[in-house]
Amino acid sequence: AGEPPPAPQPAPEAKMEFESHPIVLLVRPANAPDYPPEKLEEIQAAHLAHIGAMAESGKLVAAGPFDEQSDPRYRGILIFRLATAAEARALAEQDPAVKAGRLEVVSVNWYHQRGAVSFPLAEKTERNP
Repeated sequence: AGEPPPAPQPAPEAKMEFESHPIVLLVRPANAPDYPPEKLEEIQAAHLAHIGAMAESGKLVAAGPFDEQSDPRYRGILIFRLATAAEARALAEQDPAVKAGRLEVVSVNWYHQRGAVSFPLAEKTERNP
């Protein structure tokens, strides 16, 4: 009698590869200053222009406000294509709404499975500057 066949070996686990995107959460500070409505409109317009400029530069790949958040202080998100969260923080801190004290910056580096997330609008901007 021959030897029994070898037991099947489990398939080797595929190594998960990660990529990262620095993220900034824009948060309303507890002590945000009040401004007259005209000034708030001016700050908001400058805030949106700043976001647009970061997107056109190719550094910001997605941005938008929050809704239905459990904590209403969390106002929006910025997702960057940069090397570090510190770089993203530095850009976000130039936002006129941040400088006016209406928003604060919370920065993190978000890791996700490589290829799981894409930003087609940002990629389109990169190809057609």
